[in-house]
Amino acid sequence: MTLNLRHSVRAIILDEDDRVLLCRFVFPHPAVPAQATVVWAAPGGGIEPGEDGLTALRRELREETGLTITADPPHVWRQEVVAGHAPGFDGIVNDYFLVRASHFEPRGELTDDQLAAERLAGFRWWTLAEIAGHRGPDLFSPRDLTTPLTALLTVGPPDRPAPLGL
Repeated sequence: MTLNLRHSVRAIILDEDDRVLLCRFVFPHPAVPAQATVVWAAPGGGIEPGEDGLTALRRELREETGLTITADPPHVWRQEVVAGHAPGFDGIVNDYFLVRASHFEPRGELTDDQLAAERLAGFRWWTLAEIAGHRGPDLFSPRDLTTPLTALLTVGPPDRPAPLGL
């Protein structure tokens, strides 16, 4: 049986102080499980028909954050989740790319109403220590963001995309 998976791209945007930019998604959203109200995840989204992954990444970053990238960033992580996280699909595949940028205030092409329709409720720059020490009800995607982010910051981009769990 062939699974119908939604393919998406996401950017691990790191500023000069190694803070990572995350989006705050609120329920109901495919990334937010029923027991949670908020998930912090990397900016990005679905690959549209006729797009390749890097074209989709550039579009998503421009739309959501206003960041424009021209170079091809390294593909660092791959997450496959077979579950009901994307309506109409059997699961999702998220390909993550490392983007280095100077610190900026995210403001993309999408209006506040368009962001709200996507259940995107804001942005925040996080340090690794803040993510590791977070004890609130909010979740991260991936749930164990601390482990792959630590490896990325200490060892650098892997030769091949590292697999991620939920």
